[in-house]
Amino acid sequence: MAFESSGVPLLGVLHLPGGPGPHPVVVLLHGFPGNERNFDLAHALSRAGYAALVFHYRGSWGVEGSWSWGNVLEDSARVVGAVREPRFVNAHRLDANRLAVLGHSLGGFAALRTAAADPGVAAAGSFAGFDLGVAGRAARTDAAVRESLVRAFGESLSPLRGTSGEELVAEMEAAGPAWELARLAQRLAHRPVLLVAGTRDDVSPPETHHYPLVAAYESRLDRLRHTVWPTDHALADHRIALARTVIGFLDRDLGPAR
Repeated sequence: MAFESSGVPLLGVLHLPGGPGPHPVVVLLHGFPGNERNFDLAHALSRAGYAALVFHYRGSWGVEGSWSWGNVLEDSARVVGAVREPRFVNAHRLDANRLAVLGHSLGGFAALRTAAADPGVAAAGSFAGFDLGVAGRAARTDAAVRESLVRAFGESLSPLRGTSGEELVAEMEAAGPAWELARLAQRLAHRPVLLVAGTRDDVSPPETHHYPLVAAYESRLDRLRHTVWPTDHALADHRIALARTVIGFLDRDLGPAR
């Protein structure tokens, strides 16, 4: 598949289940820089009756354009809109009213922000989510944290183009509190949301990125589901559990796939 965003074709793979459909559809958003792209989840979802799309943002993994956090958000919104366009829905036998957006790490951040901005998204999920708003606040107030983020981002740029560690941290700082995920509670209040974290996650430690978000959402979201497992940032030894949890979440809240 290719989806145009600001004149750049975004490359993706659509995993389609068997049967006549219409199939509910899940857009899977990868993180930074995208070493874990959730193809295992895409295959599991397809076996369970869901169409699942994995794609690359601008400036990543050979796709043209430049990488930025803002471009990730724009590209996510564009693709989530594109899979509901009538021609695409009819060509692939999709159910545009049963659309979920799920993501890992940065992808979790993008999934929640995309869903909050788009009432047509029926459900959202974040796995080992990285809250750019919280990280940006820490960078603005702690020079040591800022330096560590610049270094960490700078060491992960080989699959990306058009950016630097310094530029990425500056973009987070400039976004300010508007990017803090806790602020999305009202817009997500009546939709199902899944949050998953790992106790051994040293990229998105749950004390910083998960527990505060759960606390902010619990009293505001009436369909929140959350869990923490003894695993790392990639949820490497819980991938089967993750697939089962995601499918159970979607079956329960969107209705089972046909």
